Amino acid sequence: QVQLVESGGGLVQAGGSLRLSCAASGRIFSINHMAWHRQAPGKQRELVASINSDGSTNQADSAKGRFTISRDNAKNTLYLQMNSLKPEDTAVYYCRALVKSTAWGGLNLYWGQGTQVTVSS
Repeated sequence: QVQLVESGGGLVQAGGSLRLSCAASGRIFSINHMAWHRQAPGKQRELVASINSDGSTNQADSAKGRFTISRDNAKNTLYLQMNSLKPEDTAVYYCRALVKSTAWGGLNLYWGQGTQVTVSS
C-alpha cells in the first residue's frame, strides 16, 4: 500500500503565498505521474497542475503564472508553490499519484486526504 500525506495548507490573506507538500510512503518502486487537484465547496474537483517523472508539467489556466509544481524524486515528495493567492483559490487541495509498487507490477492510483487552503479577502 501507498500513503500520500499533504501538508502546508492554512489561512492566508489575498496576495499571500503558501507551499503545499505531499509525501508518498509505503511500497514504492517508482512514481510516474503526480498532480494537485482542488475542490471548492459546491464545486467539482478540478486539476490544478501535474508533473511527470521527467519533470514535464501541465497547469490549469487558473494556476498559470501564479502556481509552480515540482517534485523531489529522491524524497517521493510533490510540491505546489502558490503565489498571489486569491479568495477563489480557497479549496481543499488533494495530491494524486500513479505509483508502481514493484518492477513487474502495474500502475495504481492513490489520493491524499487533502489539505485546506483558505484565502481571505
